[in-house]
Amino acid sequence: MVLSQDRTGGGITFGEVNDDAESVEGYRQHRFTPWPGATRVLLVRHGESAAAHPDRPFPLKDGHGDPPLHANGERQAEALADRLAATEDVAAIYVTTLRRTHQTAAPLAALLGLVPIVEPDLREVHLGEWEGGEFRVRAANGDPVFAEVMRQQRWDLIPGAESHADFDARLQAGLGRIVRANPHRTVVAVVHGGVIGQLLAHCVGTSGFAFVGSDNASISELVVDGDRQVLRRFNDTAHLRN
Repeated sequence: MVLSQDRTGGGITFGEVNDDAESVEGYRQHRFTPWPGATRVLLVRHGESAAAHPDRPFPLKDGHGDPPLHANGERQAEALADRLAATEDVAAIYVTTLRRTHQTAAPLAALLGLVPIVEPDLREVHLGEWEGGEFRVRAANGDPVFAEVMRQQRWDLIPGAESHADFDARLQAGLGRIVRANPHRTVVAVVHGGVIGQLLAHCVGTSGFAFVGSDNASISELVVDGDRQVLRRFNDTAHLRN
């Protein structure tokens, strides 16, 4: 039996099975197969980005910190591209407005001959006064507000940060546009750690940071059709083991 979390309220989704009559052996188990019209969305966290430094804040893009990839992040992007190009039939690649997603997607786009599509609503949660790398600096220095953010699992405890409701609403809007444009296809969306965390939490009907902390260049997977969402994979880093 193949089991997956289903956002529609049924709780458990079974892999699709064929309608053949029972064989002499009996009814066998089958691997999960997306239902007709559903979209497989491979959510990739961008590769490792440049180190934050308190004296050298990141440039801002529409109010969001916009660092480039670290050299290690570039290597992660190459490994990701090699894996996905060899194992997935990718119909489209999506990125956000921030350059670390463009740089992560570039090797895969080159291998597949695809032009990445920008989906602005999948950009990272806005961290208010802690943008530009300040979030990392505060976290590393044990800021008490950071500790409270982690305890309450709420970004909006940071001064000026985006509310949970606003963040969730725009992510569902962006995801919905991707799904409607790609029925019965597999797409890659190169996004951000907070984005993956919230999309997966929404899918399984939980709140807080249960899925925050996916690794750079990891793969998570949703199967989506309208309001029906199934979580199939989280933080797959098999391509990064070497």
